Parts: sequence; C-alpha cells; structure tokens
Amino acid sequence: MSFRRERYVPRGGPDGGDGGNGGDVWLVADASLATLASYAYGKVYRGEDGEHGRGKTQRGKDGTPLVLPVPVGTVVFRQVQGRWRQEADLAVPGARYLAAYGGRGGRGNRWWVSPTNQEPLLAEAGEPGEQVRLRLEVKLLADVGIIGKPNAGKSTLIARVSHARPKIAPYPFTTLQPVLGAVSWKGREFIAMEVPGLIRGAHAGAGLGTEFLRHAERARLLVHLVDGSGSDPLQDWQEVEEEVRLYGKGLADKPRLVAVNKMDLPEAQAQKEKIALAFAQVGHTPLFLSAATGEGVDALLDRLVADLERLPPPVPPAGEPPPVFQRPRPRERRRIVREGSVWRLEWERAERIASLLVKQKRLSWKEKAQLRVELERMGAGQALAHAGVQPGDTVLVDGLELEW
Repeated sequence: MSFRRERYVPRGGPDGGDGGNGGDVWLVADASLATLASYAYGKVYRGEDGEHGRGKTQRGKDGTPLVLPVPVGTVVFRQVQGRWRQEADLAVPGARYLAAYGGRGGRGNRWWVSPTNQEPLLAEAGEPGEQVRLRLEVKLLADVGIIGKPNAGKSTLIARVSHARPKIAPYPFTTLQPVLGAVSWKGREFIAMEVPGLIRGAHAGAGLGTEFLRHAERARLLVHLVDGSGSDPLQDWQEVEEEVRLYGKGLADKPRLVAVNKMDLPEAQAQKEKIALAFAQVGHTPLFLSAATGEGVDALLDRLVADLERLPPPVPPAGEPPPVFQRPRPRERRRIVREGSVWRLEWERAERIASLLVKQKRLSWKEKAQLRVELERMGAGQALAHAGVQPGDTVLVDGLELEW
C-alpha cells in the first residue's frame, strides 16, 4: 500500500504496485537422462518467489519457473483425494507437464481507487503457490519387447542381436530388471527390450510381474519366446499370454510374433513338427531358432524389420511440437463455516486482503468500511447473508474479527 508523495503534488493518489507471480514448476522429458535416481530422496522443489510490488506503481518481477528434467518415458501421477491419478505421459523428448502453479502476485492499493474512494487503504497479499504430491514412474521405450517364461533364452537372444550383455545362467530369474539393446540389421535400427521372465500371477505382481509388464506397454511389437525343449511349449505360451491378457492396458492387443528357441537341442528338434502343428491350431506360425548358435535369428530379424516398418511411428510426425500437459488452475476456495455464534469466512480473495490488515494493531473505521464494501463487491457479503448471518454476528476472516 503506497501513496504518491512528491514535491508540488498535493494529495497524491494511491500508487501501490502489484507483486510478481511465483514461478511455476515444470517437468520436461530429457533424452539424456535414463533414471529418476536424483528424485529418490524425498526432496521438495519450489518455484522462485515473485518480487514485492513497490511504490510508483512498480510491479514486482515474476519468479523464474523451475524446470525439472526427467527421463523420456516418465509417467506422472498426482495424488487427488488420497488416490493416485495419471496426469501425463512424457513419452517423447521435450514433452512438458505443469506440475504446480506458482501463486499469483497480490494487488497494490491503486486497484481500489474509485470516485467515492480516493484513499484506498486495502492491498492484497500474494497467493501461496500450489502444493502437489507426485509419483513418477519410468516406462522404458523400446520398439520390440521380448517376453516369455523364465529361462526361455531371452537374455541369450538379446545378447545375440545387440551389444547388450545381460547376465546369462541356466536357471530361472537370472534377469531381475528389463534390459535394452540397440539392434542394427540391414541398414535398419531399432531398440529391443528383454522383459524378465513372467510366471503365473504376474499380472497381480507375482515375481515382480507388474513391474516388468509395465515396461512392455511401450513396445510397438512383442516377440513371445518359447522354450522348444520344454515338455509342453504350447502350454507355456498360453500361461504367459493369459497373464498379458489379465494385465490389460492394451498389452494383449499389441502385434506379436511367436519364436521357438533352443532348436539346437535334440529334444527340441524331436518335437519340432508337433510344436508347429500345435501353434497352427491356435492361429500362429512360429519361427524356429537357436539364440545360442544363431540359427534362425536372421529370419527373425528380417521379420521384425518388415513388421516395424508397417507399424505407425512411436513419436509425433516431424514438425509436430512435443505435447504440453497443463491442467486448469485450481478454483478459488470459497466456503462459510459456522462455529457456534461465530462465522468463519474461508474466501481466498477476502483472506488475502485481511491477512495484511490483521498485522495492524488497530483498524480505523475507514479500513473496516472499505473491507465491508469489498466483501460485498466480491460476493462474499451476499453469500454470508444467504448462509444466515445476522447483523451483530461475528465474522472471522483469516483471523480478523468483524462485527457484521
């Protein structure tokens, strides 16, 4: 609150400047990041405060927005009424999500000048910034996802076709997290991902199944790898397919290939025709290969390249800007609460004005009268009357006690 005070300018009018807005907080997908490790320690991130307004109608500078880089593929969940709700999917580089709005700057007393009020004694405090609680998850981005039961040879296959070097051993659950590998074949390049072995109940989290399956959601094409040396390869395939179906989220609708592995083993060769006939009865023509020796792997890569070229690209067309996820600014809180013979007015705009007045030891009749006029102007007076406030009742506004 300020009034013009200059030589030879008697009775200078109000010239209180507005406060600057607080800086927003943004999440931006950054292709140079691979993990969310830097956000794993429960830190609080704040946008910069706006500057105070000054006399001579000088507006305070807005706070600088805070930009937080996250890996491409980050999915953002916001806590709403105790539940986590998905807000954004930052699946392409440069995609942005407005995590929290900065508070709006308060208004100086010049906004209350009028023909009947030449000495406005009201000003408005700045609005507090929005506070949100977020959960971030990274779903790895890949063109091809390799799924199957434990020990089907997925690690051997991705090591064969790429430079990825996952742990390989002759026992189940060797791989405990998804493995990405860049594949280059006949002038084409794509990213393959090994999804750790899936077991019965994976859709409900058994064997960390949901942790693994969520990464497969990103793949454009799935390769279902089956152990050809097993006692019943078709049943193994059916068990994993059932888990994929129960998991949902569109995973069962993705195009997929069936590949039968370990054909270098005699027991797999002995039942090759039987396996082909069994899969033909369920509508699939499997590819037979040996990830250990490389037999049949070339044919699989030819098929993958051809199928990927027919599928839509995973990123927006060239020239299309990255998506921006921005929800509407939260609505102003307006509530009237009765506490015995006292009425509490929880009206954000009124509270922002009263918060500056309450710091004064005593209020003049002018300040009280101007506040009453402003409450009527913003609709709070009518709302109080509708709620049942009677003349003489006590009304509290952010700790400021008024006799109505």
